[in-house]
Amino acid sequence: MKKALKITGITLLALLCIAFALPFLFKGKITSIIKEQINNKLTAKVDFSDVDLSLFRHFPRLSVAMDSLRVTGSGEFSADTLVAAHRIDVAVDLLSAISGKQLRIHSISIDQPRIHALIHSNGHVNWMITRPDTASASAPTGAKGSSFAMALQKYAITNGYLEYRDDSSRISTEITGINHSGGGDFTSNQFVLNTNTTVESLSFSYGLIPYLVKVQTKMSVDFQVDNTIGKYSFKTDNLSINELQLHTEGWFQLTNDSTYDMDIKFNGPSLDFKHILSLVPSLYRNNFAGVRTSGTASLDGFVKGRYDSKHLPAYHVALGVKNGSFQYPDLPLPVRSINVSLLADNPDGVPDHTVVDITQGHFEMGEAPFDFRLLMKTPVSDPYMDLSARGQLDFSKVGRFVKLESGTRLAGLLNADMHMKGNLSAAEKQQLDRFDASGSLELTSFSYASAAYPAGINLDHLQMSFNPKNVTLGDLKGIYGKTHFNAHGTLNNLPVYILKHKPLDGSLTIQADQLNLNELMSQAAGGKPATGGASTPAGSAAPADTAGAKPSTMTAFAVPSNIDFTLAASVDQVIYDKLLLQHVTGNLVIADETVRLENVKAEGLDGTMAISGTYSTKNDVKKPDISFAYDLQQLDVQKTYSAFVSMQQMMPAAKYIAGKFSSKLTMKGALGSDMKPDLNSLTGGGSLLLAGGALKGFAPADQLAQVLQLENLKDITLKDIKTSFTFKNGRVIVDPFPVKLKDIDMEVGGTHGFDQTLDYSIDMKLPRGMLGGDANNLMNTVAATAAAHGATINMKEKIDLPIKVGGTVTKPVIKADVKGALTSTAASLKQQAAGMVQAKVDSAKQQLKDTAKAVGQQLVKNATDELQKKLLGKGDTTAAAGAGTQDAKDRLKSAGKGLLDGLMNKKKSN
Repeated sequence: MKKALKITGITLLALLCIAFALPFLFKGKITSIIKEQINNKLTAKVDFSDVDLSLFRHFPRLSVAMDSLRVTGSGEFSADTLVAAHRIDVAVDLLSAISGKQLRIHSISIDQPRIHALIHSNGHVNWMITRPDTASASAPTGAKGSSFAMALQKYAITNGYLEYRDDSSRISTEITGINHSGGGDFTSNQFVLNTNTTVESLSFSYGLIPYLVKVQTKMSVDFQVDNTIGKYSFKTDNLSINELQLHTEGWFQLTNDSTYDMDIKFNGPSLDFKHILSLVPSLYRNNFAGVRTSGTASLDGFVKGRYDSKHLPAYHVALGVKNGSFQYPDLPLPVRSINVSLLADNPDGVPDHTVVDITQGHFEMGEAPFDFRLLMKTPVSDPYMDLSARGQLDFSKVGRFVKLESGTRLAGLLNADMHMKGNLSAAEKQQLDRFDASGSLELTSFSYASAAYPAGINLDHLQMSFNPKNVTLGDLKGIYGKTHFNAHGTLNNLPVYILKHKPLDGSLTIQADQLNLNELMSQAAGGKPATGGASTPAGSAAPADTAGAKPSTMTAFAVPSNIDFTLAASVDQVIYDKLLLQHVTGNLVIADETVRLENVKAEGLDGTMAISGTYSTKNDVKKPDISFAYDLQQLDVQKTYSAFVSMQQMMPAAKYIAGKFSSKLTMKGALGSDMKPDLNSLTGGGSLLLAGGALKGFAPADQLAQVLQLENLKDITLKDIKTSFTFKNGRVIVDPFPVKLKDIDMEVGGTHGFDQTLDYSIDMKLPRGMLGGDANNLMNTVAATAAAHGATINMKEKIDLPIKVGGTVTKPVIKADVKGALTSTAASLKQQAAGMVQAKVDSAKQQLKDTAKAVGQQLVKNATDELQKKLLGKGDTTAAAGAGTQDAKDRLKSAGKGLLDGLMNKKKSN
């Protein structure tokens, strides 16, 4: 018995060891198969962080899991992610994994998949990523087949997301919170697929009509699957959209990867108005279960035909509401007399044959009726619209009919009486005989605030007039936050904007008393108004140094893609971060997801500014592109440093300078998501003039003063400092510029990084008297020695002293070779002295040569005279001639001796 137990224990232990070891032994082989199959089958880029193998997760099958899967499209979709998933877990037959010939898959579970299925307006789709299958045409009989075999029994999707967007037909679907499971014998040609699906939010729109907006969906369907023709047939009453329960039946067939045929019918067999009302998101989210309703409703329709790149299925949706009303149990008044008749019809799948017709729309809030109707036809070729709305809405009473979110405040009176009728082409071409628009919309004493926007917006008056040419904004006065504003202008293509999503073209003139961008940006980000610098902006009476203040909370904001606006603005005061600007004027042009600043002028920081530039989110919403050019005149250095992060990085010395400066600069780069500059992306350059100022407390200057033992370098008076600079790759290159400090001349130039690192050179000309006694004694000794040798040296009053400045702004490293400079100067003086002595020697040699030459000439003359006397019979002249010759020799000897004695005496004294 003990032996049997021992054998059993050993066997179990061995099996456990094998179970642990097998995943490691075959991980490389399975991973290789997966990558091989992916590369062979797909043109897309596929990436995953790891392959996790386990025999325990789906025992006795081997579990193969891929983590952090990402599939990126190819071609024109190369920047788009088609599929991403947190984990894909596949249960594989163990023996097939060991053999390596074929993986038999039994189940698949996908955790947090995100699918983005896109069709461009040119008809191209992003999911066509499979390589052409040439195996059947080229492979010989008996060739090796696929390494995968489907023996699938079940699958599951957890917390999925799906976006489907067809730009060519303007169909859009977004589904979040997808939980779906299915099971069946996928090895059979015909079987029943049992599915269960829940969706947290589903939105569907076609053209301009949002048919479903963030609705919850549940569906349990048994599909009759015919794998031979790819057909799925179903019939169920278990489909619910919010509170709306539908009966659906029909079939769906996959003809190929991009072609689907369908014939699906749906209707609401037992509807009342409450079921239809549940499709209104704002009502459904607010205590909908307690809402009392009355009235009847009907809904039916179908979707039938083919869907591919050239065809859409025909569809028909009819919705009717008669004498509907609803009332929240804790509100005093009902919304009543709700009557709606809506038809959305497309008889043949041709998009241009779509008709949307709301023949009746009516409701009453208290004693105020509101009526509307809409007819839309030919939406593709030339949209036709017949729209009218008439009635009055008292927003102050809305809270008595409809439950508003906590913290919401609403008031104001709306009077509408407007009508538009005609084809869009006529409106675009200003063919006033074919397009009619008339009426007005007026809003008075309107106010709105909520938990997200506690400051709210208040409109004293808004008046819009409609005519065939444009919409005129005649008067707009209001308050947003603390900003009082008024505006007027025109909207030139409102119908085109509504029907074709073309940019809204218009122009506005706006005047405001103040604009606090800190509040606006923090509210746009969903936060509370920032307090970082708004309360004491630079340039105001408050202290400029607000380094200890709480930083502003701001995020990059997206520029709308469908706006083409020109705003002529005049604002008395603008606050941005710690910056206060006054008397701001200029133009803002909003177009192509870009804001352009044109001829913007302002006063601030004790000076004037002229600014132009761009802010664009066209390429990246999270990292907006920027470009700026500015001309700053007589700005306060300290206040400017406090206001701009970019200046803190580009001019770190400004923190220690008191004075005013002028500057011109051009710059381009990007902002981060916090609206702060991405410093490494900035490139540009400019010039700077510091008319006058004082540099005090600057660590590099203090360190230099310590090294040279010159206290006056710690407090430097600056005047007429001019320089130019460029910056790129996170460094600022400063061209050399002169600085004069009393009797010290300097030329400063080099680079510093946005990380505050320094690499500067200073060519200093330092007065000799500032070097100290030892240095001066050395110079005087050299001069005295040279003078003793008869050489007068020209002593320089200033010493050339090269200095290197490294380290950082707060921890500089100074390299000043004073000893080397003195040694070099002394060597120069000695060389000068030696040169003078050599000049004396050379002069003496030349003098000796000249004397010898003169003496020689005298000897020749004497000999010539003596010869003449002999030839002429003058008598014996030997004594006289000898005397003349001896006299010349004596003179030569005397001259040479004198020169040599002089040189020898100097040599001895040396």
